[in-house]
Amino acid sequence: MAQKEKKGFRMPSSFTVLFIIIAIMAVMTWLIPAGQYKTDDAGNLIAGTYQRIASSKQGLYDIFMAPVRGMIGTSKTSGAIEVSFFILMVGGFLGVVTETGALDTGIAAVVKKYKGREKMLIPVLMLLFALGGSTYGMGEETMAFYPLIIPVMLAVGFDTITAVSIVLIGSQIGCLASTVNPFATGVASDAAGIGLADGIIWRLVFFVVMYGISVMYVYRYAGKIEHNPEKSYVFAKRDEDLAYFKLRTEDNATLSGKQKGVLWIFAATFIIMVISLIPWADLNKHFTLFTSLNDALQNIPVLGVVFGKTAALGTWYFQEITMLFFMMAILIGIVYGISESRFIQVFMNGVADLLSVALICAVARGIQVVMNDGAITATILHWGEEGLKGLSSQLFIVLTYIFYLPMSFLIPSTSGLAGATMGIMAPLGEFAKVPAHLVVTAFQSASGLLNLVTPTSGIVMGALALGRIEIGTWWKYIAKLIVLVFLASIAILVIATFF
Repeated sequence: MAQKEKKGFRMPSSFTVLFIIIAIMAVMTWLIPAGQYKTDDAGNLIAGTYQRIASSKQGLYDIFMAPVRGMIGTSKTSGAIEVSFFILMVGGFLGVVTETGALDTGIAAVVKKYKGREKMLIPVLMLLFALGGSTYGMGEETMAFYPLIIPVMLAVGFDTITAVSIVLIGSQIGCLASTVNPFATGVASDAAGIGLADGIIWRLVFFVVMYGISVMYVYRYAGKIEHNPEKSYVFAKRDEDLAYFKLRTEDNATLSGKQKGVLWIFAATFIIMVISLIPWADLNKHFTLFTSLNDALQNIPVLGVVFGKTAALGTWYFQEITMLFFMMAILIGIVYGISESRFIQVFMNGVADLLSVALICAVARGIQVVMNDGAITATILHWGEEGLKGLSSQLFIVLTYIFYLPMSFLIPSTSGLAGATMGIMAPLGEFAKVPAHLVVTAFQSASGLLNLVTPTSGIVMGALALGRIEIGTWWKYIAKLIVLVFLASIAILVIATFF
């Protein structure tokens, strides 16, 4: 008689974890005293003004209503609808870009150009993947590149770990140092009540430092096994890997004129987004270039009416950049010559790919809804305020970074983790005189570090499966890099607290 297969423990999905947290928070409203803080004109909490109020216990109805209210918003909690709709439009945009094959062919063209100088591909390709991770959270999209890059790296004397490192470490270091990544920085900034451009200077510092560290690490490893193949962590499987990954020639890896146009539009989209989100007038009141250009456009006869009531660059937020990605998707469709029916199909497929990410923002925001409606948020902040008395900004930011390491394992979704925790962590930072943007940076850098090694990440496990690398082997290889990134992250965060 056949025995039933014994099922091991499986980590529940981010949706399940977040919904469990909603239920736990509802129970907490029965146990934690209700309270509130006074606020200033800008809506910021005033330290030392906490007072107890009548309790507002949350029940079963409130638990199931929390994700709904989290999406739409309440009088006490802003909704996730703007962020969620923006994410859907980014998905549609990426779906259209993917349809053109411009990104895939572009990478293949770079590989073809560096034929015979493959070692130089390491910094070049890692930079491209890092930029993708930093700007739009490049993750699952990388799966298409492993079958292209692994055979090339094997053929010139490197190993599968080198190839996987180029794509996986490159893209995830970019996510760790997210500058304008809407799924990490965008959601976290919105939950913290700050603009997407706030703190971008420190995120750029993170990007430069982490990119440099990771490139040197991978380049050094590649050089070591180039001179002595036995130094490879997967040397025992080299013959087997060479037989499995047969080098494919990329004779048609040449960008067409249309694909070049798509890549220019793709790059321009993110450049415009960055420029539009930086509050230029706040940084320098004398810098009025974009305001003047917008006013001039509005005053041009006929053309001003055609363009409509545009907003000046530097004053945009989620609604405007949502429009930008939608408009650019249409422009790419026109430039590449995608038919109307095909455009709708690939755009909606792209939307569908990110639907779960958009919905998780609402579920995560539901935690804040229950806490705010149950009036326990202020009490928890008050406990934090009391506990942080005398705690330096430097110690707080280090503890915040460490806090997000296990949390990133528990909730692998960066969007879900940001929405679930930033509403508490950002205000706590204010009590320790740590700006909200630095709390956001601590969150995304910790999350990015863990997402290089966590077995709960589909991106990590998918990459290792494609490279035929055991998770234990990967951990052994990347351990020193994790330590370097950890120490560098702590150092940058601590230094940032002095500015």
